[in-house]
Amino acid sequence: MSALTRWEPMMGRWNPFKELKEIEQHLSTYLGRSAERSENGKQEAMTVAEWSPLVDITEDEKEYMIKAELPEVKKEDIKLTIQDNVMCISGERKSEKEEKGKKYHRVERSYGSFMRSFTLPEGADGSKVNAEYKDGVLNVRLPKSEKTKEKSIEVKVS
Repeated sequence: MSALTRWEPMMGRWNPFKELKEIEQHLSTYLGRSAERSENGKQEAMTVAEWSPLVDITEDEKEYMIKAELPEVKKEDIKLTIQDNVMCISGERKSEKEEKGKKYHRVERSYGSFMRSFTLPEGADGSKVNAEYKDGVLNVRLPKSEKTKEKSIEVKVS
């Protein structure tokens, strides 16, 4: 009796998806990450990325506002710098210590150092930056310089 074999419609022909999966596995190995994880004998595709906080950048007539999500990061572990017209938000999210007797089934949240850099827009006044950290969100306010604020001039028609 012969063994059962999974039917693959592309068998015998070039399969670009198979090659992409092999490339992903090679890159993951090279970068020191696992592209697939096995859980109870089942294969599960996992993408593990370096942790980087998500940001929203908005603007109004007075200032630029940057909101960065930094959950579970302590205020003292966040650093905000402006140098050579580049604003840098950096810090570290520290991992919880493994407790004896606690069984972890899955750990997907990333920990470690992070850094996000942004070139300041023309007209932003980096010397007057203001930052506030509350409930895991860093709010950075970057005022516009007086030169760039729009001024309306009344034109008299004679």
